[in-house]
Amino acid sequence: MGDKTDKIIVGISIGDLNGIGIEVILKTFEDKRMLDFCTPVLFGSTKVISYHKKALDIELPVHGISAISQLNHSKINVLNIWKEEVSIELGQATKTSGAYAAKSLEEAVKSLKERTIDVLLTAPINKETIQSENFNFPGHTEYLEAHLEGDSLMILMTDQLKIGLITGHIPISKVAEAITPVLIKEKVETMYASLKSDFGITKPKIAVLALNPHCGDKGVIGEEDDAIIKPTIAEIAASGKLVFGPYAADGFFGSETYKQFDGVLATYHDQGLAPFKALSFGNGVNFTAGLNEIRTSPDHGTGFDIAGKNIANPSSFKEALFAAIAIFKTRSEYKTLTKNPLLVKH
Repeated sequence: MGDKTDKIIVGISIGDLNGIGIEVILKTFEDKRMLDFCTPVLFGSTKVISYHKKALDIELPVHGISAISQLNHSKINVLNIWKEEVSIELGQATKTSGAYAAKSLEEAVKSLKERTIDVLLTAPINKETIQSENFNFPGHTEYLEAHLEGDSLMILMTDQLKIGLITGHIPISKVAEAITPVLIKEKVETMYASLKSDFGITKPKIAVLALNPHCGDKGVIGEEDDAIIKPTIAEIAASGKLVFGPYAADGFFGSETYKQFDGVLATYHDQGLAPFKALSFGNGVNFTAGLNEIRTSPDHGTGFDIAGKNIANPSSFKEALFAAIAIFKTRSEYKTLTKNPLLVKH
């Protein structure tokens, strides 16, 4: 694999070819110091990358390879997984760009499973155009859970805040019935384990948000919080875990109570993501916890409206890269410590 190195190999799926994914990837690696931290390998084609470089007027040398064994650890590698010309229409959602986004993801996940890359960093996909016979998932998280081992938990994170979702990409009308004691326990367990092994927090403190406004106001605005969430949290807490709630979401974020916890579990997608995106100022990272491999992504979408205009901000993608590297190191350390209990410091 080129020169011997202990650098982490970061596999990058390039996302929708007509979006801002490739732009934020190129802008991230314009800073040459990034190559001190990792060896990047983009799953796509040098032709597609060249097209974007030209459109954005970005001068950045890339190293085209046809097999992972040809990696150069001091360059930005592009693994050519297709040779044909691909029609790129910046800013447009097309079946073609969706199909090649799927191809990039499939090959990257294959490499992740084969351990020829250490971590996976995914650029944004269009959830509609990527659908096909092979890809029938609401998003990355569900696809990865189907292809890797473990139970996934979507965690949106910054240094200050980690929000996990008890339910993910499901309609709001289905949320209440999906919130069961079994699901709550599963997601608490996954977040708890991740905070320990991926972030090095010895005794994680987790908050669970209420489903209904005002925690249901003693049944006036819904019974789920009193009947399901509260007793489940009490049961988990009785086993020794520091799990608290349910907290009414508006007051919890409004009064900055979230700062007192290592992790927060929201009951549904927008309950967690709306405050997160307001608080993360475009530097947030999406991390798929609970799986046997590490995957992060920026917390934004394909950005079709600004594609090709050279104005996409790479901050979130850069943070996602740093997060993947940090989690990989922490998880490796944790495995070493827990494998040999004599090494654990008391």
